[in-house]
Amino acid sequence: MRLICCHQLCLFILAAERNRGARGVACIACTISGIAISGPILQSAGRGDITPSSYHERNQHTTNMSTEDPACAAADLETDTADDNSEEEEEEEEEEEEYAKKVKSVQENPAFYTDAAAYWNNVPATVNGMLGGFAHINAPDICGSETFLQSIFKMKNAPGHGRAVDCGAGIGRITKHLLQKHFGKVDLVELCQSFLDRAKESLKNSHKVGEYMCQGLQHFAPDPSTYDVVWSQWVLGHLTDEDLENYFRRMARGLKPNGVIVVKENVTSSGIVELDEQDSSVTRPESLLLEIIDKAELRVIKNTKQNNLPKGLYEVKMLCLRPK
Repeated sequence: MRLICCHQLCLFILAAERNRGARGVACIACTISGIAISGPILQSAGRGDITPSSYHERNQHTTNMSTEDPACAAADLETDTADDNSEEEEEEEEEEEEYAKKVKSVQENPAFYTDAAAYWNNVPATVNGMLGGFAHINAPDICGSETFLQSIFKMKNAPGHGRAVDCGAGIGRITKHLLQKHFGKVDLVELCQSFLDRAKESLKNSHKVGEYMCQGLQHFAPDPSTYDVVWSQWVLGHLTDEDLENYFRRMARGLKPNGVIVVKENVTSSGIVELDEQDSSVTRPESLLLEIIDKAELRVIKNTKQNNLPKGLYEVKMLCLRPK
């Protein structure tokens, strides 16, 4: 997806901490990027914390017991700690289950797509808009993609340089700075007409651009044997799991011999799917992304981490896929 801030995880953690009665934590990345988190500015730490008053009560209770029987006091303290840990684990499991249900419910709602379209229709057609306020990562992003693409061209049975498609092209940032340098023709697929209009203006002097297609990726179906490379970056979180699998299958049919699908996406470190209700998207753990790829009868032939991005953002993985 184009919005790359990790604030959805931050919001989930804050909500969980509030439910526990803790004071919570504030996400440095979100604070820097100017994302407002509802509720008070929270100051202190995390999951195992207790309030000063309860700490005093427990400490007093322990002190009294230790005066009477130190061994008993130690045993009771160990029991209290084990019980607390068990309760916290149960609460965490319940919260994760409820959160997973919420994510599934949101994805099954048709508004998952209409809300995303409404969000992006109000985003400025600029590099900063495409990158969620992180325009400064444009250069390292393009540099990482250039290196990755060059490594693909060095493979045995490498794809050709004839035609590529930029899926979720936005204003044509990747086409302009990367794809048109390597392919005879590049098509752009983008849901927002205002972004495509900006791309046309930006690429008006390029003879490398083929078609501009205004449609969502859940509907994009290229003709068979059309593309050497299908490039999808920071956009697949706007597809449901089922639609993503079907998207991969259609892209595979659209590949020329030796063609590849390139995926460049954020992945979570939490092991769960994280929902961004602001732009109506999800960020998947790498394990789920790989599972969907496997279901779509694709194999991963390259898997590389994007380097030189600021701390506090999601890990970004670049995958090169081919049909099995």
